[in-house]
Amino acid sequence: MKLIQTYPQNNAKNICIDTEIALFFDVKPTLNNSGLLRVYDYQTDELIDCLDLSIPNGPVEPRKNPSADYLHTFYKYGSSKITNRTAVAGTPSADYERVNENFQLTIIGGFSDGFHFYPAYIKDNAVFFQLHHNLLEYGRKYYILADEDIADGFIGINDKNAWTFTTKSAISLSDGKITVAKNGKGDFETVQGAIDAIPDHLDKSSPYVIHVKNGDYRELVYFRNKDYITIIGENVDDVVIHYANNEIFNPHPDLIKTNEKRGTFPSRRAAFAIDNCTHIILKNLTVKNDAHGQAEGLLINGKCNYFENVRIIGSGDALQTNGSAYFNNCVIDGEGDTVLGRGPAFFYKTVLNSFNAFMWIRNTKENHGNVFVECVFNGKNNNAVIARLPNNNGFQYPNAECVLIDCELNNIPPIGFYPIDDDALTATLCEYNSHDKNGKPLDMSSRHRCVKILTYDNDREFIENYKNYKFVLGKDYDLDIE
Repeated sequence: MKLIQTYPQNNAKNICIDTEIALFFDVKPTLNNSGLLRVYDYQTDELIDCLDLSIPNGPVEPRKNPSADYLHTFYKYGSSKITNRTAVAGTPSADYERVNENFQLTIIGGFSDGFHFYPAYIKDNAVFFQLHHNLLEYGRKYYILADEDIADGFIGINDKNAWTFTTKSAISLSDGKITVAKNGKGDFETVQGAIDAIPDHLDKSSPYVIHVKNGDYRELVYFRNKDYITIIGENVDDVVIHYANNEIFNPHPDLIKTNEKRGTFPSRRAAFAIDNCTHIILKNLTVKNDAHGQAEGLLINGKCNYFENVRIIGSGDALQTNGSAYFNNCVIDGEGDTVLGRGPAFFYKTVLNSFNAFMWIRNTKENHGNVFVECVFNGKNNNAVIARLPNNNGFQYPNAECVLIDCELNNIPPIGFYPIDDDALTATLCEYNSHDKNGKPLDMSSRHRCVKILTYDNDREFIENYKNYKFVLGKDYDLDIE
């Protein structure tokens, strides 16, 4: 096996500080679970980063702990400026005792507890390496050494001058505009790198816009404490941000439950997570989870967030949305419980594709749930009910709300909503003008007994209210999106 080139190439200059490292061969390599890739400061010979491929990527078996409980006080979000340079990955951010596990771990987006990750992967005839986050600095020269046992037939790189590169000088962000490009011709090569450069909790007088050029972005994205950021892709089909992550690979701490209660420990199982953020806008891009199980493509905690022309691909729980969020002209693909969360969420002209239940609504009486206006529901098999509301290990959802107005339904079971737990019979489940792809009204006579079929003559005020996103999302939803 012959090494054709490296990325960055030897003696390369003006390299992004979030660069991915790669070795290109003349044939497809076989990656071994051994060997080190080390990055050194060229001037001082200080070890900056080390990827040890003998360490397993992360757990592969589910972990269940019935005695786990929710945090007794609201989770306190620390600064997103906590990095691998300033803290040890695995440092607890809440009141629990760390369990020592031998897995790959990196701090992303200030989450000191860290994420399991894949330090190396094969694509075509190359081995790509993802360094630990936020360790490279601007205007520094580095060299890389790579052990021969990283891949079969690789002779290794052991010469300090064989693979060097110099990073960009510090970039100016004073105009609030950032470009992300996979070819290194932007300010950053990753979406995460761009977000990490933005200060926490900005106000509307100092917004940032991140322009993402077309490319395949294999990265786990997590950010917290960010406000007034717009992320715009060049094209929804050609900007794909994806990663293989799920509840098994990045579970919550052993003694702490997550997900169900507002203010508890954040979930780490999504490919792209927006946490404790407001006024975030995503447009013209795809976010995808490459794993299965409880594996969101997109997970949101915050308020006043907006998504337009975004494709969201996940498995069970493809989209989890908590806090006021508007989805306009999006596509959501999932395998079941495709939309999860506590709402309120407003969906307009959005297409949803699901193999099983489209949603499991979990809002309380504090806010509205999920409202769909002029949306399309495509059932991928006969089990794709609109929503289910079973008893969830003792949790019931008596205030759950799901309203469909002028929606197209394809291959949806006649019962529509099922199963509905006895304690959830008070849920607000309503449909108005549900029709097939030809606009023909559906026969609603077999809908579940707790579903209300609306008519304009009798329910005009209700229908007009729920067609108004400001009514659904609440008075604090102040984004100007008309």
